[in-house]
Amino acid sequence: MSLDHEEYVELVLRCVEAVPRGRVTTYGTIAEVVGAVVGGGGPRLVGNVMASHGAGMPWWRVVRADGSLPPSHQGEARQAYLEEGTPLRPSGNVDIRVALWRPPTLRRDT
Repeated sequence: MSLDHEEYVELVLRCVEAVPRGRVTTYGTIAEVVGAVVGGGGPRLVGNVMASHGAGMPWWRVVRADGSLPPSHQGEARQAYLEEGTPLRPSGNVDIRVALWRPPTLRRDT
């Protein structure tokens, strides 16, 4: 089975758009939810989708499993976290135990 890249991108972006203010999800969580529908992909592919297509999305709401973002994104993301009331740890990373949101089960559009 080959992965339909356009469908994958659409589903990833749908997940990102659904993350509520003040909450986050992880690259791996999105990969798991989207992969259950399309049968493939992983956290790196989600990261690639976000890098290529996620500029208009609330990208700061998608973090690594430890609650961090790449250093190049931390300043802008931190401001968004403070504005949204996202729970943070003293390190500045998102407190995943409190802030994690899991996207609902997805279905293909027909």
